[in-house]
Amino acid sequence: MIPGAVLGWDMGAALALAHALGIDTLITAELLPEIEAVMVRKLNEQIGENHG
Repeated sequence: MIPGAVLGWDMGAALALAHALGIDTLITAELLPEIEAVMVRKLNEQIGENHG
């Protein structure tokens, strides 16, 4: 954990949510890392703008 930064998502929770929503977990496991990378980068950019 780094104060003021997002490092990543809880993939176990994300996969459990996908399963609960009826989304194929194999597809989810394939796509989530790429989605996570973009979201983490964008969230950290926003955090930097707000604290910079």
